[in-house]
Amino acid sequence: MVGSLEIERSQIMDISVIIPTLNEADRIEQTIQRLRECGACEIVIVDGGSTDGTLERTGNADLAIAGPRGRALQQNHGAERSRGDVLLFLHADCELQPGSLEAIRSALQDTRVVGGCFYQQITAAGLVYRSLEWGNALRVRLAGWAYGDQGIFVRRCVFESLDGFPILALMEDLYFSKRLKRKGPLRLLRNPPLLVSPRRWQQQGVFRQTLRNWCLIGLAMIGVPPHRLAQLYPHIR
Repeated sequence: MVGSLEIERSQIMDISVIIPTLNEADRIEQTIQRLRECGACEIVIVDGGSTDGTLERTGNADLAIAGPRGRALQQNHGAERSRGDVLLFLHADCELQPGSLEAIRSALQDTRVVGGCFYQQITAAGLVYRSLEWGNALRVRLAGWAYGDQGIFVRRCVFESLDGFPILALMEDLYFSKRLKRKGPLRLLRNPPLLVSPRRWQQQGVFRQTLRNWCLIGLAMIGVPPHRLAQLYPHIR
């Protein structure tokens, strides 16, 4: 029993992978291809108004649609159009590895578990990136707070009971995971890890980006409203 939701054990779970995009033409084909190599799943692309031809490069997806701009809106729109029992929200610069879908299904065989995310493997060398991976995993273990670039997965029934992602310009993933953990246990899947592009840290600087993230989390914890936090972030998807 998860809150008021009764979850039945299922031997086969259909997974829908929902990918919000905005100007990802240089990566989206590879992301979709890597997903296809992982096994059976529904791939749903929701584009937020790309100007670089992203949608034209999504031919190997099951569904590719234009949606409202904003990651929370795009992900909710994709969830509405998808068919799976389980929803996996994947950023375009993240890639699943073979065995990832099976790991999700295995974790959800425990009917107490409502969702979870992956351990990250940032695709760049250096101790600083290994420290980021460790710190992000520790955040999930201690607080139950997952970021979107950790590949958040959730049972559809639980997602719908929460009315999806909160419609925020920033940190919709954090606020969603805070609500999700109240529904039941989350699982952090370590094997295989999720491959994550280092581009965001490289563009902003590792220490600058990490410090900004922790400052935003701290401000959110003391009650600063999300629309004020969005003003502090240089790029809103």
